[in-house]
Formats: sequence, structure tokens, C-alpha cells
Amino acid sequence: MGLLGELHFPTPVIFLTAKANISDRVHGLNLGADDYVVKPFDTLELIARVEAVLRRTMKGTHTFTIDNTTVNLNSRKVTIGGKVVDLTPQEFDLLEVLIRNRNIALSRERLLELAWGYDYLGDSRTVDTHIQKLRKKLGWENHITTVYKLGYRLEG
Repeated sequence: MGLLGELHFPTPVIFLTAKANISDRVHGLNLGADDYVVKPFDTLELIARVEAVLRRTMKGTHTFTIDNTTVNLNSRKVTIGGKVVDLTPQEFDLLEVLIRNRNIALSRERLLELAWGYDYLGDSRTVDTHIQKLRKKLGWENHITTVYKLGYRLEG
């Protein structure tokens, strides 16, 4: 069965490989991969596959916790040590996008699309302002990281 035969992956896994025959694909999926992409691949297809896997794997996730901060995505309630933190609707929308895409670097433009909507006509620097507010309100200066010349990533 190989080295990966008995592992269960705590986060979604997409295999990116040059092994294209059907037995390799089936083996990869049987090992626990959520998807299997063969090189060469189109970047847009890869992004769509990542988003699809995240949608599938996040269905049952309604709460998210880092340190003593808990975010309930259904009730849109955030607590730190049991005390409610007041977020504006836009701050919560941005927080939800970061949570659903945690450990993935997102550009300001992508964050605008996901949290504000495709029709947002304002400046992309509004993302910076909202990120600063989230960091301060949640104490997540070390969790919401700046990705140089790109945007932001929630680590956790």
C-alpha cells in the first residue's frame, strides 16, 4: 500500500502529479485525496478544483476557533474568552472569507470579490483597513498575516 496507505488527512488534499494512468488516479483517491490533478493543468481549473474541495469539506463546519476566540458562522457571533466581540457586517463577511480560505494567500482583489461582491467599485485598500480592524478586535496580529505584494492569509 505504501507510505501514505493508512494516513487520514486533517485538511483537504489535492494531488498534483504527472502520473496520469487510471491506476495511479484511483490509488491516490483511495489514499484519501479529495481530488487528483494531472500535469499539465490550467491554473483556472486548479483554482476551481480547490474552491470545490473547500466547499465540500467545509459544509459541516459552523464554528472556528483560534486560541480563545470562537467564530460561529451560523449565528455570525464572535467571542473571545466567552465575551462577545462586536463586528460590523462587512468585518464579519471578510472574517468568514478568511476562515473558509484559511492557510491560503488571497489577493486584495480576490478578497473584495468574495467579501464585498463582484460589483464593488471602491478602492482595494479598504481591505487593508478592515484587516487592521479585525486584527485589533480579535487580537489576531499573528494569525492574519500580510503576504508581501499580494494580500492576506489567515493562519490557523
